[in-house]
Amino acid sequence: MPAEAYYYGTGRRKTSVARVRLALGDGGLSINNRSASEYFGRRDLETVVTQPLRVTDTMGRFVATIKVEGGGVAGQAGAVSHGIARALLAADPDLRTVLKRAGLLTRDSREKERKKYGLKRARKAPQYTKR
Repeated sequence: MPAEAYYYGTGRRKTSVARVRLALGDGGLSINNRSASEYFGRRDLETVVTQPLRVTDTMGRFVATIKVEGGGVAGQAGAVSHGIARALLAADPDLRTVLKRAGLLTRDSREKERKKYGLKRARKAPQYTKR
């Protein structure tokens, strides 16, 4: 791997989009110019974000610069995780089997279903009364 090589990956989850840039370095993680713990504030979301790095044993090898927008914090964490996995794949194609087995390369396509007319929500109907 060249010294100043960048590896890019785009991650998506619900309405969130994360643009990830990996470079060889000491293992820093910057999300929208803040640390992961500062940005998400929840330990479980930090775990989701760092999962691709832990699964591939590359925790201290890359510096990640991430821009994420749209959706809520949980969707953003999933998008960041997906983006990191794709960027790792660009950096080293041999990691594909490990990432695939962990289910990190698959885009979670579940989206919110739209509300239909005559209903209160997507599927909830008003209460039925006989009279």
